[in-house]
Amino acid sequence: MKRTYMVEFELPESLSEEFLALIPEQRNMVDYLMSEGKIRSYSLAMDRSVLWVIMEADSEFEVMETIAQLPLSDHMHPYISELMFHNTADMALHFSMN
Repeated sequence: MKRTYMVEFELPESLSEEFLALIPEQRNMVDYLMSEGKIRSYSLAMDRSVLWVIMEADSEFEVMETIAQLPLSDHMHPYISELMFHNTADMALHFSMN
């Protein structure tokens, strides 16, 4: 049964050239994982110190396997929390007036 997890990544204080060079690959992998339904949302703090990712997985181990696929995973420190629920506006029912 799929569970919902929040992964909070602590990013480095200064972003190295290597880190910056991996950002396009990171975005491509995030897009792919979103299309696969493994990532539900992906948000970056304005000061670029924290990245939040909501994931769907069968276990925390599966979350860790997904994190390992991210090109920037070696440069970030993840904190994983299983969520009771995660509501979003796009999950709400939309009724047509027609």
